Amino acid sequence: MNIWSGPQPDSRFVEVDGLRIHYKRAGHGPALVLLHGSASSLQHFDGVTDLLTDSFDVIRPDLPAFGLTGPRTDRDYRIPAYAATVAGFAAALGVPRYAVAGNSLGGNIAWNVALDHPERLTGLVLVNATGYPGKTLPAGIRRTRNPLMRPLLRRVMPRGAIERNLRAIVGPQARIVDDAMVDRVHQLMSRPGNRTAFVDFCNTDQPDRSTQIPRITVPTLVLRSAGTDGQHFARDIPGAHELVHPHGGHLLPEEEPQWVAYAIAKFLGSCADTPAD
Repeated sequence: MNIWSGPQPDSRFVEVDGLRIHYKRAGHGPALVLLHGSASSLQHFDGVTDLLTDSFDVIRPDLPAFGLTGPRTDRDYRIPAYAATVAGFAAALGVPRYAVAGNSLGGNIAWNVALDHPERLTGLVLVNATGYPGKTLPAGIRRTRNPLMRPLLRRVMPRGAIERNLRAIVGPQARIVDDAMVDRVHQLMSRPGNRTAFVDFCNTDQPDRSTQIPRITVPTLVLRSAGTDGQHFARDIPGAHELVHPHGGHLLPEEEPQWVAYAIAKFLGSCADTPAD
C-alpha cells in the first residue's frame, strides 16, 4: 500500500506564488521551521519534531521538487529561489519571525534565508549543510548528471538504487535504513513529476554565494558529523557555535534525533535569553 503517496491526516497545504506547498505544523511556542534535504521530505524530521513540540511551534514543509509539494512549473531550482519560497511560505502562514533549521540542501536554503531575510530569523541551525564549492556529491546526484542516465531516471528511479544511496550516506552505526524508510523515499520519488523535478534540481547551475557567508548576522548553530567534508560555516559565520557528532552520517536528524533536538532546543533557548541589541 502506498501510504506516502497522498496526504496524511495531519497534512496541510498553502499556496505560495502559485505553488501548493504541503506542510505539517504541531506544538506551541516560538516558531521553528525545519527544512529537509534533497530527495527527502518533511518526514525526515519526524523524530526531532516529536521531541520539540512541547517547546516550539514546529513547521515542516515539503520543499519544491519533493514530497507532496512536487515540481515547480517554472523548473527554477536555484537555491535563492528556494529561499524566497521559504520566506513566502512563512509569510503565508502569518509567521513574521522564526528560527530555521535545515539538513543538507535544507541547510543551504536556511543560510540563504539568513542572508536575504535576516530580520525574520531568530536563529539559524545548519545540520550537515551544503553550499561551499568542491563538496563531494552523492552517487545518486552524480548519476543524474550523466547524459546517458538522465532520460532513464526521469522515467524510473529503482527502489534498489534508492536503498543503496541511503545506506551510503548514513553513519557506520546507523540502523535507520529499513524497508519502511526505503518505501517512503521510493513512493514519494515516484509521485507524478517528482523524478523529473529531482533530475532538474540536480542539473541546475547553482550560484556560488559562499563568499557572502561571513555576512550572516543571525545567531547560528552548526551541527556536523565528523566525516562531513568541505563545509566551513563555523569558521566563516561570526559567533557561530559548532557541535560535532563523532559517528553520525549525513542524515543526522533521522540517525540521532535526540542529539539534534536537544542541541536545537538548548541553542534556541540561549538565543531567547540573550537581550536584543
